[in-house]
Parts: sequence; structure tokens; C-alpha cells
Amino acid sequence: MQSVVELVDLTKVYGGNTVVDKLNLSIEEGEVFGFLGPNGAGKTTTILMLLGLTEPTSGVARVCGYNSTREPLKVKRVSGYIPERVGFYEELSADYNLKYTARLNGLPRDVTAQRVKESLAMVGLAKEAGQKVGTFSRGMKQRLAIADILVKMPRVAIMDEPTSGIDPKGVNQLLDLIAKIAREHNMTIILSSHQLQQVQRICNRVGILAKGKMVMEGMWKDFEKRALGGGRYTVEVHIAEITPVIIDSIKKIEGVSSVERSDNSLLVSCSKDLRPQIAKAVVDNNGLLEEMKIQSYSLEDIYMRYFKEA
Repeated sequence: MQSVVELVDLTKVYGGNTVVDKLNLSIEEGEVFGFLGPNGAGKTTTILMLLGLTEPTSGVARVCGYNSTREPLKVKRVSGYIPERVGFYEELSADYNLKYTARLNGLPRDVTAQRVKESLAMVGLAKEAGQKVGTFSRGMKQRLAIADILVKMPRVAIMDEPTSGIDPKGVNQLLDLIAKIAREHNMTIILSSHQLQQVQRICNRVGILAKGKMVMEGMWKDFEKRALGGGRYTVEVHIAEITPVIIDSIKKIEGVSSVERSDNSLLVSCSKDLRPQIAKAVVDNNGLLEEMKIQSYSLEDIYMRYFKEA
């Protein structure tokens, strides 16, 4: 797989405040990557540096091999961008707005007509092609923005909070559409959002940003293991007398990733609910089990934990 987006120690400082702090990242062709983080985490600033719309204080951003700072026009030719607040000429029709985009990108007239027609059909706006954009709902404008990208057909599409202000049904439709575009056109998509469930639904890989730092990056399936030390459950075991033999026996249970002692209790991290096996290990080694409590962790727990720590 070829890397189409690269960040190397990318940093941005505003007035002594570091909003993006030495980001290192590689995104491969055809990948749907999620920038996940709360407002103010540095997501939009990272995107602007990637597109060559603002200069980094230090570090390098590259898109399809082009330096975003030194070759911004080349970057814009191979990328598409949907900002959080989408802007169109609202007194003009949907298809005219798309034709204008095509003209700016130097598409031949015959190619333009076909591309506009196909793009509007793909986002479900074929019947509204001649309608003024000013009459569109927020969700319709977001779908038109995706059609605008499809007209250009870039290698990389960057979407900043594309579902903001849209009702739940519209959100689901938009996410399905984004996933379909990535799949059918092998387009690399970068989705910036603070909504965990939305990013989790369509992104292959994700990077969690907090206060400008990349606090976690990788595949969803690896998140729980990396964030929680191997397990999504923690079992708190209270025993009358803790012995090394009991601890060793619990450690040998399949699915247990770690055992930590805290006063008169043990904290057992495991991949599933192993309370029966833990109880048996205690009793078999002459231990008096007083109490067991379990806490499970979801990706949302991990997400919120990293924000709190950052």
C-alpha cells in the first residue's frame, strides 16, 4: 500500500500556544482514517496545514508526495475538502455550482456534464439538480458538498465534521455514502469528528487527538488491548489473605493479561468476564474469597479517559 498522506513532526504554535504538537502519521491509499477528538483538539488546524491553507511552525505535511507548504496548488489538485461550514453560491442551482467547480479544475465540457449528472445521482440529489442551493437543508448541502468532491474526483478527500447539525437519519445516510465512495473509488478519506460512534462506524483506522497531541492511533481492534493493557474488563477481587500462590494461579488463567495488588484486593485485567475461573483459583489455593466486582470498558470509556488525562 502506498502512503498518500504523511505528517512528520507537524507542529503549529499560535501566540505561544501549541495547538498541534509534533504529529507523525501515515495514511495509505484507499484508507478511511478518522481524526477523533473534542473541539479545540487541533483537528481543523492539522487539516488546514495538510491542505496548505496555513503554514506549520515546524515539521512537514505531504499529500501524494507534494509538500503542502511549498506546493499548495499541487496539493489542491489532488485533494478535496469539505469544511465544517459548507459554502456554495446559494442563488445558483445545485448543478450550476458543480459545473463551476468543474470549470475551476479545468474539466472538458463533455466530461463535466457527465460527471455532474453522475455525482448528483450518487448523492441522491438528481431531482434537485436545478433547484437553488439556498433552499436546501443542511443535510442536502452536505450531500452536495460530497458531489462537489466527486466532480473533481481527487485522490484524497478531507471532511471536517461533515455530519454537524444533521438529524440522525441524515447522519446515517451520509456515513453510508462516504463509505461507499471510499470503497467504489478507492479514494483516501480523512474524516474529522468529535463523535466516536460515527468515526467507529466507517473508519478503518483512527487517531485520537487531545490538546494537539496524538494520544492514540491505530486499528479499532487494537484499541482496547493497547489502552487497557490487554483486556476490556477489570475484576476487583477481595481476599482475606493474599498469597503469591493465589496471584500466580490467577495469572495463569487464559484471558488474564495482568494482576495488580492494591492493599487487600487484586485488580485483574482480562479479555472477558473470568469471575468463575478467578473464584476457583482462589478457593483451590485455600483462599477466602470475600467479594468480587467487575467493570467493563467500551471504546467510549477509552475515548473519554484519554481526553480526561490529556
